[in-house]
Amino acid sequence: MCAYYDLGGEGMAYHDSDAKNNGSGALNPADGSYLNQFRMDEGVDISYTKFQRQIDDNPYNLAQPPVGQFYVGWTEPGEWFNMTVEVERSALYTVDLLYTSNRGGEISFDLNGKKLTGAVNILSTYDAADPVAWRQWHHWSVMNDLIEVKLRKGVQVLTLHVLSKGQMNFAYLEFKPKT
Repeated sequence: MCAYYDLGGEGMAYHDSDAKNNGSGALNPADGSYLNQFRMDEGVDISYTKFQRQIDDNPYNLAQPPVGQFYVGWTEPGEWFNMTVEVERSALYTVDLLYTSNRGGEISFDLNGKKLTGAVNILSTYDAADPVAWRQWHHWSVMNDLIEVKLRKGVQVLTLHVLSKGQMNFAYLEFKPKT
């Protein structure tokens, strides 16, 4: 779950181009609810999937996201966030990504502070048939086998870097042992 990135703040757990959370507490007003105020005092921009007025449950989705799924959004090149994971067994894993991207872009990954991948191309989810312009940021898809990585058993820190274009939403990464 990308929105459950590490604790530690700007420069330690993440880097965001501004200190404002454009999702929690802004787009999603501070009303005392868990969904609207999730990590609202941190710079990483977080929102969640909404299933009213066909926002995130629209007919242009290539994958249906869960209701209330947190995601990191409003991304810009140069931003990054760390996610600490506990690997149950050493293996080669494929990684899937639930995301949106109205114009494509590139990301990369580090593992324990060392380069894990080069630039990874993120496919655009733009669909010219959608008559609602702002909904281009809400066309959900899954990139299967986005990357293949060898992970060793134990606690690891995975860093996702936004390299180009930005304006992508990242919900979660799913790691599957390669058979």
